[in-house]
Amino acid sequence: MKAPQGKPVRFPDGFLWGAATSAYQIEGSPLADGAGPSNWHRFSHTPGRVRDGATGDRACDHYRRSGEDVDLMQGLGLNAYRFSISWSRILPAGTGPVNRPGLGFYSRLVDQLLSRGIQPCPTLYHWDHPAVLDERGGWRNRDMVSWFAAYARVVFDALGDRVSFWTTLNEPQVVVDAGYLHGVHPPGRRNAAEVPIVAHHLLLAHGAAVRAYREGGRGRIGLVVNLEPKEPARDSPEDRAAARRADAYMNRLYLEPVRLGRYPEELPEMFGEAWPRVSAEDLQLIGEPIDFLGINYYTRSVVEHDDTVPILRAAPVHLPGSLYTETGWEVHPESLTRVLSSVQDRYGELPLYVTENGAAFADPPRVEGESLDDPLRVAYLRRHLSAAGEALRAGVDLRGYFVWSLLDNFEWAQGYSKRFGIVHVDFDTQKRTPKASAGFYREIIRSGGVASPPPPRV
Repeated sequence: MKAPQGKPVRFPDGFLWGAATSAYQIEGSPLADGAGPSNWHRFSHTPGRVRDGATGDRACDHYRRSGEDVDLMQGLGLNAYRFSISWSRILPAGTGPVNRPGLGFYSRLVDQLLSRGIQPCPTLYHWDHPAVLDERGGWRNRDMVSWFAAYARVVFDALGDRVSFWTTLNEPQVVVDAGYLHGVHPPGRRNAAEVPIVAHHLLLAHGAAVRAYREGGRGRIGLVVNLEPKEPARDSPEDRAAARRADAYMNRLYLEPVRLGRYPEELPEMFGEAWPRVSAEDLQLIGEPIDFLGINYYTRSVVEHDDTVPILRAAPVHLPGSLYTETGWEVHPESLTRVLSSVQDRYGELPLYVTENGAAFADPPRVEGESLDDPLRVAYLRRHLSAAGEALRAGVDLRGYFVWSLLDNFEWAQGYSKRFGIVHVDFDTQKRTPKASAGFYREIIRSGGVASPPPPRV
C-alpha cells in the first residue's frame, strides 16, 4: 500500500485512545481477599529470578488505588483502558470454587471506568495463572485448555453485562520463549522440545475461550500478539533464511493457525522430532473466528545466520547509529506502519488495534515541585503515532491505540529497573506524577491527530 505524504493525520471518530497495564505488574496485594499465589508470585519470591530480588507484592498498589488511577485516566482524556485479570484472584486453586471478593475487585474497576466514560478492555491472560497449576504441568499439560475455558466462563458471566471488548491471551510468544525456552519467566524451564507443545496448548486455550464466549457473549473478542519484523543483516541466502526462520518462530507461529488454519511450513524442520502431530479438530478450534486482532509493537529485529543459536540459527545484530531504548530495542517507527499493513495484506480484512506501544528510557530523577520531562519518550510516541496514522492513510482498518504503559511498574524479570510509564510512580510513597509524555498524549487525544510524516529522529 502506498499513501500520500505530508498532510496531517486525522484519526477517525470512535477511535479508541487508551493505555495498557497488566495485573501482576501494577496491582500488588497478590494474596489479598482470598486470592491464591500466582506463578509470578512464586517465581519472583525465588532468589535470583528477578533483578534486585524485586517482587510484585506492592507494585503500584493499584488493587487499593484503582479509583485514583481511573481519575488519572479521565484526566488524560482516555476513552479506553486495557488491563488484565488475575486468574489466581478468581480461582485460587486454578479450578473449583470461585473467590467472590476477587471478582468483586474487577467488577468495581469496570464500574469505575464506565462511570468516567472509559471503555474497559480486559485481557483474560497476561502471563499469570494460579501457581498450583504449574504443579500439574502448566502449559505443558493439555488440561490447561479446559481449565482456562472454565475460568473464562466465570469472568464472562460476572462482567459480560458491562464489558463488550475482550482479549483472550496477551503475547503467547513471550510465555513460550521466556518461560519454556530461555527460563527467564515462570516456570523457568529451558527445554526446546516443550516449545511447540506449549505454543499449541496456548492457542487451543485461546480458541476454547473464544468458543465459550460465543455461547452467550454479545460483544467482541480477539487475540493480542507481539509482532517484530525480521530483516536480514545482509542480502545473502543464509541471512535471508535466518530472517524467515525468526519470523516463523516469533510472528507466524501464532498468526497463521488463527487466521489461515495452518502452522508455518518452516517449523517442523526447525523443531525436528519435537514437532507434534496436529489434528484438523485442533486447528478448527484454534481458528475460531475472532472479531479483532491486537498488535503489540515495540521494535524490529535485524538478524544474521548463527548456527550456535538453537532452533532459530539466527541472532540479532546491533546497528551502529540507531537509537535503542533501555531494554535494548531499536527505535524504528517505520516498521509499525509495515507491520499493520502486512498483517492486513497477509491475513485478510480484520479490525486492528495497537494494543501496546511504548518505551523504557532513563527518566531524570523526580524532583518535588518540578515537572518530569521525558523528551525521548515524547519523541518515540510522536513518531509511532505518526506511523500508525500512515497505516490508516494507506487503508489499514486501525481502530485504536493503547500506550504502554499508564504507570511505571514491575517490569517482570527486570524488577523496577525499567520505566515504561507515561505517569511516574514513586514506589516508596506511591505518588503518581504525570510525565511530559502524558501531557503530549493528552493533547494528541484532544486534537485527534498528529503531524505526518514523522519528524527526524532525536
